[in-house]
Amino acid sequence: MIRPSSRTGFVLLSFLLACGSGSGSGPEAPKPPPAAPPAKPAARRDVDAVGTKIVAQTDDYFGVKVADPYRWLEDGTSPEVAAWTAKENARTEEYVSKLTALAPLRERIEKALSLGYASAPVARKGAKGRLYFHTKREGMKNQPTLYVRSGDKGEDRVLLDASTLSADGTSALDWWFPSPSGKLLAWGRSEAGSEDSVLHVRDVATGKDDAVDEIPWTRHASVAFTPDEKGFFYTRYPEPGSVPAGDEKYGSKVFFHERGKPWKADQKVFGDQLDKTDVPAVDLSPDGRFVLVRVHKGWDKSDLYLWDKKKSPTPAFVALTGTVPGRSLYDASFEAGLLYIRTNDGAPNFRLYSVKPELAEKHSAWTEVLPEAKDALSDYAITTQGIVGGYLHDASTQIRLFDKTGKPRGDLALPQVGTAHVSSSPDGIDVFTSFASFAVPIEAHRIAWNGKEAKLVPWSKASGVAPTDIVVESRFTASKDGTKIPYFVVSKGPVAAHKKPVPTVMYGYGGFNIVLSPSFSARALAVAESGAVWVTAVLRGGGEFGEAWHRAGMLDKKQNVFDDFYAVAKALTGADGITDAAHLSAMGGSNGGLLVAASVVQHPEAFRAAASLVPLTDMLRYQNFRIAKLWIPEYGASTDHAQLDTLRAYSPLHNVKPGVRYPATMFTTAEEDSRVDPMHARKMAATLRAAQSDATRPILLRVESKAGHGAGKPTAKVAAELATELGFLLHETGGL
Repeated sequence: MIRPSSRTGFVLLSFLLACGSGSGSGPEAPKPPPAAPPAKPAARRDVDAVGTKIVAQTDDYFGVKVADPYRWLEDGTSPEVAAWTAKENARTEEYVSKLTALAPLRERIEKALSLGYASAPVARKGAKGRLYFHTKREGMKNQPTLYVRSGDKGEDRVLLDASTLSADGTSALDWWFPSPSGKLLAWGRSEAGSEDSVLHVRDVATGKDDAVDEIPWTRHASVAFTPDEKGFFYTRYPEPGSVPAGDEKYGSKVFFHERGKPWKADQKVFGDQLDKTDVPAVDLSPDGRFVLVRVHKGWDKSDLYLWDKKKSPTPAFVALTGTVPGRSLYDASFEAGLLYIRTNDGAPNFRLYSVKPELAEKHSAWTEVLPEAKDALSDYAITTQGIVGGYLHDASTQIRLFDKTGKPRGDLALPQVGTAHVSSSPDGIDVFTSFASFAVPIEAHRIAWNGKEAKLVPWSKASGVAPTDIVVESRFTASKDGTKIPYFVVSKGPVAAHKKPVPTVMYGYGGFNIVLSPSFSARALAVAESGAVWVTAVLRGGGEFGEAWHRAGMLDKKQNVFDDFYAVAKALTGADGITDAAHLSAMGGSNGGLLVAASVVQHPEAFRAAASLVPLTDMLRYQNFRIAKLWIPEYGASTDHAQLDTLRAYSPLHNVKPGVRYPATMFTTAEEDSRVDPMHARKMAATLRAAQSDATRPILLRVESKAGHGAGKPTAKVAAELATELGFLLHETGGL
């Protein structure tokens, strides 16, 4: 199925900052951190209050003058920046070294990570019976292992152990696609968290790759083998030097590769008409007749194109969507001889159509199979018995069954409140679901359905045993404008039994249509096992309640996201009675890092500590770095006069005020982050530290080497990273 993915490499940041409480006195820390050097007045005009170099840089945005004194920290190749970063890391390490209770926390984190996970399988017919491809990560292995199983009850055979790709575990298995018969496997490998995949083709029988079919520049690739498996369609980014410098991570196109021939001879079949920020994905009907391309145009628009190879032996794509002005999402899949199309066009919570591929150009031929419901249709699977639909109800998954005409056939109960994704084999014989919750690692179940009764049958589970005393509560509060905001409270035993106020870590994201439903989190589990409380806030900007919910938190509505987060913080410290501001910390990564940075600046009195991970903080210049032009549809850009005021109002970097008592804050980033440039964390850390009025509340920066935005990070690095971040938050709020 060609659908927008929550792992797609475009998740980036936005953030709002409108001054909140000013410099009012914040809560005292129950456990003061190691003393930091007292702030001293600037004695020279070329350094700030704490001695960091500043420059007289001022930019003009449509007549608005904006100072940028830490512009020099944008250059990650500069020896001066490298030296400054080394000092920042040393400062952070000095702080961490004094956390004597960090070892037990690290043990809890490693215990949580060692539970592992098991993905739902991808089924293929196979020459000698059905084959099932699936991944598992067991114990503290740095990377997952890809297995192939012959038959439903057969033994798993290791096809690719990603932990052995490099000595330090930093090589990653980014994605994989089995061929129709399961004879071949296309897979992507990247190094040090870069996500810059190189495509390989592996012989499933021998476990060996063919060097001739190695293809670079296949970041976030999609691959569709032909029925005879002599070639495949795939997506590829331009070769460096073939486009202007800085455009190498834009302009993905669809190519056809004939196996055994060099990739530079591959035919380009689609993409010349696209904007460079458009991102195509490719699929092929099982009979090889129809080539389907879905083009991602931001997080609220996508279009479908179809090439009927029977009508034209040369590429001749017809637009199935996008002919009417407006922004709607479409995804599609070939199932049982039909093309199924899920869309929010005229249905913010999505509906499902079916159509014969040869008639798909005529919308009048589309048959509505699943009409829009009160809950959002997140995914679906077409089986020999009917349709399995995944719906989001109050940000958790419910699975509903329908016959082939869309008539309801009941619900399928999940193990507990959590997140599930459904999938089926191309012939509809196999249908699976992956399931996870805060303390339940991803596990795979077969959906056994005879058309009347359905049940979950365990197929593959994580190697570890999850704790049974973790309690998840679903709660709600009202945002500034009265909107109902859900949040999940995770604790060891009922939270009501905890002595108040409880040290609490509050997490959020709120953007890019990403669904933040209950899923396994080593962070959440380690926090709960430590006796503290973990809270996940479900904010506008995500996809939990359909497209209307997403659009209520993007572009000029971005402030709603920060208001929602603050509303949950007020509920936790007020009506809920769980904690108070002296024991509450905020955490978020990527777009969630923007959320945390904005919240710290807008409401410094609401939190005692914060961790802003791989964040966006400079919303006036963000689009100039890495792949950030992809995020303009979500955030807007300062080059647009109408959008400038919105961005400037909440940009964390541009709303820091000197002399304010800010929460103790840790910013993290990584040298190889190919999505969010590390300059955001560097500039924000320097700015906030210079403005901080309370020297007992440190502003720290941690910059990792041989790591990226987070995907493919080895488990050992993850454990060290989580221990540092959570150790900081829990120490500052009295939970460590």
